[in-house]
Amino acid sequence: MGPTASGKSGLALAAAEQLPVEILNADSVQIYRGFDLGSAKPSAEERRRVPHHLLDVAEADDPWSAWRYAEAARRTAGECLARGRLPLFVGGSGLYFRAVEQGLSPIPPIPPEIITRIRDEGERWGWPALHQRLQTLDPESARRLTPNDGQRIGRALSVREATGQTLASWQEEQGAGLGMPLLKLAPDWPRDVLYARIEARLDQMMAEGFLEEVRRLWSLGYDPALPVMKAVGYRQLFQHVRGEIPLDRAVALAKQESRRYAKRQWTWLRREVGVVWFAGDRLDEGLERLVAFALEESPAPALEAPFADAEIP
Repeated sequence: MGPTASGKSGLALAAAEQLPVEILNADSVQIYRGFDLGSAKPSAEERRRVPHHLLDVAEADDPWSAWRYAEAARRTAGECLARGRLPLFVGGSGLYFRAVEQGLSPIPPIPPEIITRIRDEGERWGWPALHQRLQTLDPESARRLTPNDGQRIGRALSVREATGQTLASWQEEQGAGLGMPLLKLAPDWPRDVLYARIEARLDQMMAEGFLEEVRRLWSLGYDPALPVMKAVGYRQLFQHVRGEIPLDRAVALAKQESRRYAKRQWTWLRREVGVVWFAGDRLDEGLERLVAFALEESPAPALEAPFADAEIP
């Protein structure tokens, strides 16, 4: 687990040299085909080295909810264990991790046009006005929220409109958790160092063709309101491709939003129970903890041989 550009993938690949792991993507953008450079998706060479799962499993216009991801992830993890491999989840989407660990309500995907319209109404009339609407449509959810909590008010209203059920009633249908021993491991960096890593990685993405990737995606005609089209980095470059802002401005905004996103990820993880942090520049410490946990707690039947020496299914 960890903020963007914190070194999660590097740790996972190092672990694959010592343990029989298969990597399960836990990044909400990497599940979509074509969103490669901007999401820092593992390269073809890295996928050859270690089996990866839950990459490129959906088109942009087939949005995945956290519940849908968790169902696929738990099934895939069980298949890994049945092969005697350890499922190693790698990514920065905190809600995905929580959904896998604890289970979520099976709320179906909400049409993007409903989400966009309710967001626009909140910005036009003010979220307290929509909070009053929510008091009528979903009083239990409204009691939990402050009148200015636009994100959660919008979520509750969109669920009510799209499904005919209140968010509170959906949340009573909690799915099952993973049900196996877990180690939640995260690299920690000083804030200024992490921000420098984020900016350097975005520069590298641009050098490798991120803008061309965005142009190709835009040419496919996807609805701009789709969730993945608004992912950090992509959203800003789409603005440039549409002719709204110059490229240097788009890149600067992408770096700014990436820093903000990393801060939100860091805040989320600090509130998570049981996260084990290690210094980001001490990959060996993180790897040592991971290997020790695997050998002591793993439900996989055999861990004697390193993955590099094992037959890849």
